[in-house]
Amino acid sequence: MKRRNFNLMALAGAAGSLASLPAWAQTWPAKPIRMIIPSTPGGGTDFTGRQISTKLSEMNGWQVVPDNRPGAGTALGLAEAARAKPDGYDLVIAQSDNVSLIPLLMKVAYDPIRDLTPIALAAVTPLIILVKDDSPFKTLADLIKAAKAEPGRLSYGTSGTGGGVHIAMELLQLTAGCKMQHVPYKGSTPALADLMGGHLSFAGSSISSAATLIHSGKVRALAVTSAKRNASLPDVPTVAEFGYKDFNAISFYGVMGPAGLPAPVVQRLNADVNKILVRPDVKTAFQAQGFDAAPVSPEEFAALIKADIQKSREIIATAGIKIE
Repeated sequence: MKRRNFNLMALAGAAGSLASLPAWAQTWPAKPIRMIIPSTPGGGTDFTGRQISTKLSEMNGWQVVPDNRPGAGTALGLAEAARAKPDGYDLVIAQSDNVSLIPLLMKVAYDPIRDLTPIALAAVTPLIILVKDDSPFKTLADLIKAAKAEPGRLSYGTSGTGGGVHIAMELLQLTAGCKMQHVPYKGSTPALADLMGGHLSFAGSSISSAATLIHSGKVRALAVTSAKRNASLPDVPTVAEFGYKDFNAISFYGVMGPAGLPAPVVQRLNADVNKILVRPDVKTAFQAQGFDAAPVSPEEFAALIKADIQKSREIIATAGIKIE
């Protein structure tokens, strides 16, 4: 109830302040809105961007046009959004890697705090720890016990050095007090292929990348990295359930724009995206990807970003992660 009252008050304040804005803002949007998707078609970032673009267009009669701009590990699209005019016509789908990780590991043309405006959090999703179907490790406890017995012997695959999966697996090692060998790949597909081929002890992955293999029985899920179990895999325990209290490593997807966006535009977009996220069809579509729809205020999204950057900075420093 408090969240609803806050949103209503925010919308009322936004409407009241429109008169003080430039003429363009009083009639916004008066032309198509571009939704920059900093990835190739397919995958969680593209899925999120197209869901929100389509539903915003349907709900308001707007033209919200998805525009895939892959490159630089998804950083290129955020850099383009950061350079855009802050008039509400250029938005971008941001996610954990290009907000909380890439700027800490590579030189990029934007500062995620200074150069971008958080608008709406769309979804959060855990990562998942997987073994081959015939693996001797039946639980996460078995895996960690073996890792402690022979430090560095167990190998795990991820979609790349410095990505969200790698950071989550480093956090697991720091939390559990064990050491395992990281084998980075160029994407989830080759990592999962090597897992099924018996070349890795286990792998970390997004749920969306591994869902088909899990449901077909080709791999087994030992744990998800979120604080709560994921609705798409309710029988898979969390890492915290194995005694690692407060363990929580998630990926997020959300809408951002260039710095300096007028508050009424931010509040309007936030309210509309939040309306979309509570629709049953959208929640079902997100759940099929392993995502949990996460409607929050712009301020809450901004706080999540700052906390995630700080947490990532600490893990990167402690684990000594570098991109060569």
